Amino acid sequence: IQLEFARHVRRKTQGRILIVAPLSVAEQTIREAKDKLQLNVGYAGDASDIGDAGSGIWITNYDRISRFVGMDLAGIVLDESSILKSLAGKTRNLLLEKFTDIPYRLCCTAPPCPNDIAEIANHAEFLSVMTRQEMLGAFFVHDQDGWRLRGHAREPFFRWLASWSIAMKNPSDL
Repeated sequence: IQLEFARHVRRKTQGRILIVAPLSVAEQTIREAKDKLQLNVGYAGDASDIGDAGSGIWITNYDRISRFVGMDLAGIVLDESSILKSLAGKTRNLLLEKFTDIPYRLCCTAPPCPNDIAEIANHAEFLSVMTRQEMLGAFFVHDQDGWRLRGHAREPFFRWLASWSIAMKNPSDL
């Protein structure tokens, strides 16, 4: 799904696309792109590795994402984007501060648990849907038990969530 998204964005924009993944996943993604989609995806250790040649789709790992700050990218894909879950995480903060102005962004993760407020909020913020603070203020209340969904906000919250997120099983779902 992420490779098909990258291919569509590349075709539409002719710009560079960066996939960010855990280190162990990068080689597998490169292999699957070639074997299943006849798509060449290059590995980039830093911004100097990325050129305009080839498919224009590159992959790196989360440990190296700081090496791409300020790079002109048309799209970014976060594989295993649950990395955004950590509120104080260095990678999360870097992604939110330096990579939210990229026009095309996709987060790929297993579905966050409906009560994992931090993960949902950070995904919404990375995708420029709503900031964490706006989401909490609109749908949640904080009390001695922590953050919980306001009773009257249940339906609006799930309607809002469905307006910007989707569960996909196949590239054709895109």
